[in-house]
Amino acid sequence: MVVQQHRRRGGAAAVAAAVAGVMAASGCSGGGAAAEDRSGGGSAGEVRRAADTLAGAGSSRARTSMEMAAGGTRVTIRGEGGYDFARRMGQLKLVLPQDPAGDDEHEPITELLAPGALYMKNRGAGVPADKWVRVDTTALEDGNLVTGGATDPLAAAELLRGAQDVTYIGEMKLAGRQVRHFRGTTDIGRAARVAEPHARASLAAAAKGFTKDVVPFDAYLDEEGRLRKVRHRFSFANQGRTVAVTSTTVLFDFGARVDVRLPDARDIYSGKVRA
Repeated sequence: MVVQQHRRRGGAAAVAAAVAGVMAASGCSGGGAAAEDRSGGGSAGEVRRAADTLAGAGSSRARTSMEMAAGGTRVTIRGEGGYDFARRMGQLKLVLPQDPAGDDEHEPITELLAPGALYMKNRGAGVPADKWVRVDTTALEDGNLVTGGATDPLAAAELLRGAQDVTYIGEMKLAGRQVRHFRGTTDIGRAARVAEPHARASLAAAAKGFTKDVVPFDAYLDEEGRLRKVRHRFSFANQGRTVAVTSTTVLFDFGARVDVRLPDARDIYSGKVRA
């Protein structure tokens, strides 16, 4: 079962909206139960504690991908950067897919992730190149699980607090490290109720903005219980079509230095942003 979002606001700073435009140019538009550990290799509780374990790890490098598919068209947004789990802040540089109409490629978008807020630079859509756009993620119907073009790595882990029906798939190698693969579903509403305060409001917004709360996931934990990779599968309605979204986050180089400085108020664009 996938999450079905009943509507999308015209988010002025939505990266996903830009991708929906790419897809349109191609001819298409775009109660938590107790978790169950069905076999060995670890407990569902370990999956639900993934965010806490990351906070203890301090920081890491991160790669993200968000694949959107509708009507036979598939596009992917890729990101790379780092995340300071102790400060709950991260930075990603996102690369948008090329416009199939042949227009120039969009320059990479820099995103700063913070509790309750998303900052984007080089957003385009009439925003000066030296200005940032700030989005209140608690006001987004998906809590920025999809809108920004990358799921906040810490939010992706917090979402696992609602894990249920967890199955241990087995061990495998991931980038040369031994990891344990778990598969299950997570309930957004339950995750919001038990999330840390910094993530609670955004997840609560997502729980209200989707018609179904259940999100399938695959999670990969290393021997220390650190989340190395997580994949969530969402879907939302866009102009009468269902857009399937696969959001993947890969974490590596734990302990790497990650410097994130939020922009000054004078550097934040206050004018109108075109969708």
